[in-house]
Amino acid sequence: MPGVTSPQPDVPLSARTVWSRAVPTPLREFVRTETGSAVVVLVAAVAALVWANADATSYDMVWRSPMSIEIGAFGLTQDIRGWVNTGLMTFFFFVFGLEARREFDMGELRDRRRLVLPLVAGLCGMAVPVGIYLVLNAGHSSASGWGTVMSTDTALALGVLAVVGPRVQVRTRAFLLTVFVVDDIASFVVIAVAYSERIRVAALLVALGFFCMVLLVRAAGVHHGAVYLVLGVGMWVALFESGIEPVLTGLLMGMLAYAYPASRSELERATDLVRRFREQPTPELARLARLGVGSAISPNERLQLLYHPWTSYLIVPVFALANAGVVVTGDILADAFTSPITLGILIGYVVGKPVGIFAATWLTTRLSRGRIRPPVGWAAVAGGGMTAGIGFTLSLLIATLAFTGRQLEDAKIGILCAALCAAVLSGVVFRIIASLPPHLRSRALLGETDAMIDLGVPVDPARDHLRGPHDAPVTVVEYGDFECPFCGRAEPVLRELLAESGDVRYVWRHLPLNDVHPRAQLAAEAAEAADMQGAFWQMHDLLLDQQDDLKPSDLVHYADALGLDVHRFREDLRSHRGAARVAEDIDSADLSEVSGTPTFFVNGQRHHGAYDIAALSTAVRLARIRAGIAS
Repeated sequence: MPGVTSPQPDVPLSARTVWSRAVPTPLREFVRTETGSAVVVLVAAVAALVWANADATSYDMVWRSPMSIEIGAFGLTQDIRGWVNTGLMTFFFFVFGLEARREFDMGELRDRRRLVLPLVAGLCGMAVPVGIYLVLNAGHSSASGWGTVMSTDTALALGVLAVVGPRVQVRTRAFLLTVFVVDDIASFVVIAVAYSERIRVAALLVALGFFCMVLLVRAAGVHHGAVYLVLGVGMWVALFESGIEPVLTGLLMGMLAYAYPASRSELERATDLVRRFREQPTPELARLARLGVGSAISPNERLQLLYHPWTSYLIVPVFALANAGVVVTGDILADAFTSPITLGILIGYVVGKPVGIFAATWLTTRLSRGRIRPPVGWAAVAGGGMTAGIGFTLSLLIATLAFTGRQLEDAKIGILCAALCAAVLSGVVFRIIASLPPHLRSRALLGETDAMIDLGVPVDPARDHLRGPHDAPVTVVEYGDFECPFCGRAEPVLRELLAESGDVRYVWRHLPLNDVHPRAQLAAEAAEAADMQGAFWQMHDLLLDQQDDLKPSDLVHYADALGLDVHRFREDLRSHRGAARVAEDIDSADLSEVSGTPTFFVNGQRHHGAYDIAALSTAVRLARIRAGIAS
């Protein structure tokens, strides 16, 4: 095979094929979009500063220009900045609602036990900076701006972490992302409750009526986007008239969009529609096929694909351009850094945020006696917590609601300076960590190896492919690639291990390395197609025994040899029904910091070194002893 050296029989069983992480997955695509957009947002913020300092009059004139939307006798009037902050930003909140819902339905928070630590860390990461701000602004009218120091800008924080953080940091990013989800949801509640104008009850009741209509049409199974758009616009207008920030519409609508993997019935329906179109290519069947294929994917994923790039690369940068402009001179800076607003925001973000997150994480770990602990080392919590001090998008939005005039300018200076300081300090922390000896650096980033659970996503008998007793005290997880020669050599060792040990369960998770193994992805999908007919392990064994013959025709031949429904198997391969399931395993490999195949985990702890029978048997024996002690 070009580019891949076949292992020789006398080479010890310790080699692996390196993973280049080139396979797109939902989590990685979300993080990539967020971190990529951080550069665009930064450029927009710098442009706003340059514009405001070059010609403050034109900057203010453009964004304060009134703009009206009128339909008959009814109309809404705001300046352009207001339409950006309350209109365009509704779509930003909508996308965040979608991601929050995905986290609860399919992401890290689908296991509600994992919500405890992000919830506590997120809330304390808000409470401490708010406390600092209130202390510095006690007795001043500016105390009402306490909400300005609450929220973290997820895109900028993840972008900074990607630049200054450790090279392998997926688990750190995933942990911080869950903290930021809690952080931002709480900030949205504060915006809706604490920073709304005098509430007009009649308009609020109308908004509630529109929301109830949304719930009713969703319960009725209506999937037409135009219906939700009309109801959403009605709710937005009603909230606008009620005095409550109308951006809440976006969050609520996003949180209502379910996220779920494609079901077998929907995939079969989509395949049937495509087959009918192929047999009779008419415009009507083409329309039905498009609708059928689209409906097989959850509304959450479809909407994220549609709106996330627009909000990240256009709407948030426009928001930054409209709000980040502030005139900066020596006198203005001198006055700002004596202002309790600037100091409260700066100290609250740079000191309060990381201290709140770190202290809450540490206390939760101690009080739970280690049962609840971060998935990363304490240095990673500290360095990552520093990036939480980057508050930009929501912080600027709340500042525009809480302040006007000179106070708003002081708040903007505090927000921008805090973001810069937090980024620099985070870089310093990770630079110090990088200078440590390898064993200390690993412990600082990943935690204590004797107590650390390295497997990012726990084994779930309801979804994972298992061999052996489901209640076995020892679990061996392998991330493998059907075309990887080293995985092929490891397979007989694992069979021997299972034959010798009756109290071991074995889990296979897919990690197709497409950059070096061009047939691995389809082979993984073939195993999933066989699983749909109850023959995963039979196909698994065949694929590893026949690694040189993984062409589509070979896969169909294997299905026939196993007595499967070949026509159904071929359609499953053609429609890539197993791709979503394979992508879930790849995401879990990312979270587990897997660097190649095969990679093994024994009772959640990464197995280092050789994977011959002696090494794996020793690892299993030690895991069995630890499990006995723990019980």
